[in-house]
Amino acid sequence: MATTILLAGCGGSGAGDVASSNPPAPVDPPPRVNTQAFRFLNQATFGATEAAAARFGDGDVPAEYGRWIDEQLVAEPSLQLSHVLAGLPDPIPPDFKVPRLNERRVDVWFRNALHGEDQLRQRVAFALSQIMVVSQVGQHEYPFGLADYYDMLARDAFGDFRTLMEDVALHPMMGVYLSMLGNQKPDPARNIRPDENFAREFMQLFTIGLVQLNPDGTPQVDAQGAPIPTFDQAVVEGFANVYTGWNWACDCEFRAARATTANQSRPMQAFAPLHATGEKQLLEYPGARHSLLPAGQTAPQDLADALDNVFNHPNVGPFFAKQLIQKLVASNPSPAYVERISAVFDDDGEGQRGNLAAVVRAILLDDEARAATRGAATGKVREPLLRLTQLWRAYDARAASGAYVDIDATTVLGQGPLTAPSVFNFFSPSYAPPGPIADADLVAPEMQLATEYQNTLTANFFYVQAFRRNSRSNVTDPDDVVIDIEDDLRFAPTPEALVGSVANRLLGGEISDALRDQVERQVARVSPFNGERRVAEAIWLVATSPEYAVQR
Repeated sequence: MATTILLAGCGGSGAGDVASSNPPAPVDPPPRVNTQAFRFLNQATFGATEAAAARFGDGDVPAEYGRWIDEQLVAEPSLQLSHVLAGLPDPIPPDFKVPRLNERRVDVWFRNALHGEDQLRQRVAFALSQIMVVSQVGQHEYPFGLADYYDMLARDAFGDFRTLMEDVALHPMMGVYLSMLGNQKPDPARNIRPDENFAREFMQLFTIGLVQLNPDGTPQVDAQGAPIPTFDQAVVEGFANVYTGWNWACDCEFRAARATTANQSRPMQAFAPLHATGEKQLLEYPGARHSLLPAGQTAPQDLADALDNVFNHPNVGPFFAKQLIQKLVASNPSPAYVERISAVFDDDGEGQRGNLAAVVRAILLDDEARAATRGAATGKVREPLLRLTQLWRAYDARAASGAYVDIDATTVLGQGPLTAPSVFNFFSPSYAPPGPIADADLVAPEMQLATEYQNTLTANFFYVQAFRRNSRSNVTDPDDVVIDIEDDLRFAPTPEALVGSVANRLLGGEISDALRDQVERQVARVSPFNGERRVAEAIWLVATSPEYAVQR
């Protein structure tokens, strides 16, 4: 199984192999891949490949990147729900129990991430899933709803942010996760008060954050230098009352509403008797719409006005822009970068606010994203799941069964699709590990996952992948995912050529002299007659290196 633990250094060097004939003839190193195109694709996909980078020729031409983005914006979404439902009875009886349906959901996530033609849409959906978080943790009994939630993010990835807000707010998986589903109007006699969970997190984590922001994402401060809060308890209570009266969609009364296969993927339904109809205090800011909702409105009216109130808050542009930049390009974008993207969010050039296609395009084509000269504060630590998907895409990893079910990603990598431990995601966007990064007032969010235990599990998984699950291994389990090393084997006779080939696939040709020397030395210790072992050594050492763990 994927969770097998091995000692990282126990593979041996092969130094004692004895040649029985003349060694293979030396080979020339491969031509270097287009590094800048490779870098662009790592920001925009689940892993750059040599073939994809070759499309852009030898240069760094932003216009070519723009054309690629245009193609991706109209590519048909790769979805999950139909795969999860495949082969099940239609209609599915309410009490029908099928084991491992969440395993199907994870399987199709990997299929889409690795082989989907809509790579940019899938990468943005993954980013959105870590901003507007729902999780299998605590609601594993809703595999159809979880698949549909991710499908909703994929469909909305290049649409209107206001539409995304409403789709998130009304999705039953968010309703279950943050307690909006079943939320009832106040009833003091029965000690019922509207749940504040969704009201608070929708503002704090999904849209505006806790403090007022300048257009460049920096905090606004008062006369004493303290950050200015975006909302207070009265606002939370106002929104909590807005989000009352919603439950599973059904042809029934509120208290009889239950989850079914069908309504896990349908927006929640408003039940008028359970909706709070009094006045509601919302966000106040210059030009605010609906800052005080009048009494007597319906649940859909209150919801529409409340979402408009949040959507038009000046924080949304910089707050969302910075998080999406962090997920795609850089953990520490400059304030100027954030401000440029925030301006596109506010107005896409044609008067539209919240045009996500324009925002994504601006993030990827910005001068700061495309700059060839990069310093210590540029780029980002690569999420463990993205390290795996790039390795698998680079080496066309597949199982004989065609499925991607033989990996417990959350255990092995500390991260899996829709398996965050809480609404705060796997890591905080403001996390800074103690030491030089924090001392430099920088952040490295993904390093919140980098515990000694987790790093060991990940390194050992990559060891198993390189040495035990490659195209020359004796793999008997049809669900084992196998990497294709045949092309690298052509370069195995010459350490310099082999390391160049692996560096092309995993680093876009950018490998430091120190890492190149270390890998070449280890490869040279293996008999030239054992090409498979040489390739495995090179792949494992590069894939577990700090250089591979960082997306520049």
